[in-house]
Amino acid sequence: MANTPSAKKRIRQNEKRRLRNRAVRSAVRGSVKSAREALTGKAADSATVVREAIRTIDRAVTKGIMHRNTAARRKSALARKLTAPA
Repeated sequence: MANTPSAKKRIRQNEKRRLRNRAVRSAVRGSVKSAREALTGKAADSATVVREAIRTIDRAVTKGIMHRNTAARRKSALARKLTAPA
């Protein structure tokens, strides 16, 4: 258990950040999932759904929640599936 005031503050900060990170990661997973479903279903608006997923991935990178190489890999996979021949 933390004894010093700085350690107690650090615990509070970590909890806030953990909750924020969890929310952003969940949003990324949800948007990527909906993009994949739109691509497999060959929906007419799949390009816009993929674009939204890429935006959420980029936001996670700027907030420091996802590594930029991981984001690039996921964005590339979505783009490949979008432009793949039917």
